[in-house]
Amino acid sequence: MGFRCGIVGLPNVGKSTLFNALTETAAAQAANYPFCTIEPNVGNVAVPDPRLYQLAEIAGSAKIIETQLAFVDIAGLVRGASKGEGLGNQFLGNIREVDAIVHVLRCFEDGDVTHVEGKVDPIADAETVETELMLSDLESLEKRVPAFIKKGQQGDKEAKIAASVLGQTLDLLREGKPARLTKPKDEEEARVFSQAQLLTAKPVLYVCNVEESNAANGNAHSQRVFEKAAAEGAQAVVVSAAIEADIATMPAEDRGEFLSELGLAETGLARVIRAGYALLDLLTFFTVGPKEARAWTVHRGAKAPNAAGEIHSDFERGFIRAETIAFADYIACKGEAGARDAGKLRAEGKEYVVQDGDVMLFRFNV
Repeated sequence: MGFRCGIVGLPNVGKSTLFNALTETAAAQAANYPFCTIEPNVGNVAVPDPRLYQLAEIAGSAKIIETQLAFVDIAGLVRGASKGEGLGNQFLGNIREVDAIVHVLRCFEDGDVTHVEGKVDPIADAETVETELMLSDLESLEKRVPAFIKKGQQGDKEAKIAASVLGQTLDLLREGKPARLTKPKDEEEARVFSQAQLLTAKPVLYVCNVEESNAANGNAHSQRVFEKAAAEGAQAVVVSAAIEADIATMPAEDRGEFLSELGLAETGLARVIRAGYALLDLLTFFTVGPKEARAWTVHRGAKAPNAAGEIHSDFERGFIRAETIAFADYIACKGEAGARDAGKLRAEGKEYVVQDGDVMLFRFNV
């Protein structure tokens, strides 16, 4: 499953440079002028997970398949995007199709790289983009909520639910607050709210693009962004797009030493993925055998049949049970046979909630 993240921000903050580095492609043109990205570029990235390689080594798997993460490089938003400025409507439509927003903020000083607002202020930049997204949501709901209220008064149950939850959202937007602060009172309201596909309902990951010298610990600009993220219940990471661009062109065997020299324990990609997983409340389970070891992604709280369905719809439809081994037990017992002998292999039914790191074999009958 993975997830689909839309990379947004003002022009010239390093979005396309970061996209190119993360996906190790040159699909997005990185240039020092606004709107160099017109059509959204999409790059699929393998999610690194050391556990997968440990499992594959024990099982003697012939192939290793990581789960995939999709990055969508969306063109720079500017003030007035909600009214169509800078091809804004097209870009807002691209944002609507992603699961989460990766908001790249310029946290570096460089006189050679122009800033669309004339100064480096990541908080103001974040507010500019957020305001445009809120204005788009506000315009949408001001048209839809009155219609829902009218239908609800005529006895339409679904419209009544929509009027209640989206009316709450409309009030928040009018106060200058994002839709994600809406609190649906039950599962029905949560479903209707989700179906509304509001831009400011999407979870946000702030990526602070800093100079190479601040890649390990950030700077005063990134510190302000982290404080903003904490206040909002969002996530934030520090990345140097310039360093990521260098790493992308290096042989894999040289990357560890390069990172170590810079005081970094891992790549920016790894930090973005981990923060993204936390943001969307995702976890990983594994299937392991002699043919392949494979990682899969589900939302936290998913039950065994949901996990089976990630592999194939037939697995979910005909689910019987899941033979499950915790990752630590699989390693300690040196594989499935050892785990079975030690009593660490469990037969779990339809109500089993999948745990991060579970090694699973699904039994089904269609």
